[in-house]
Amino acid sequence: MKIVTGSERGSKRGPEAWFTGDVWVDGIAEPAAPSRLQAARVTFSPGARTAWHTHPVVQVLEVISGLGWVQLEGEAARAIHPGDVVVIGAGENHWHGAQAGRTLVHLAMQQADDSGKTVAWGVKVTDEEYGAAG
Repeated sequence: MKIVTGSERGSKRGPEAWFTGDVWVDGIAEPAAPSRLQAARVTFSPGARTAWHTHPVVQVLEVISGLGWVQLEGEAARAIHPGDVVVIGAGENHWHGAQAGRTLVHLAMQQADDSGKTVAWGVKVTDEEYGAAG
């Protein structure tokens, strides 16, 4: 057994290339053989969001607090609330983030593929796309 304290993990600002707005990522698990699990607690400031992206295996989001949006390409954005669990299938292009005026904290869990890849980042969600969500 290994215990990693919160002070050892720390928070990292989400890279500007992958996020719009202020986002903080607290790593929980990294895919180290034999495990393929990656997990993080992600905190979005009001209106912050991911870029469009896909996962090669699957992603599961559990909303911890706040209010947010999740959208699959070609579909309308859907509101997410504390306690909601969102399952995003392999290869589904999507984005997620906080609603305007609200923060969002979610636990993001995904599996790495055989090459160790957990995500493929795309273009940023435009202000127009985000505005259409609400």
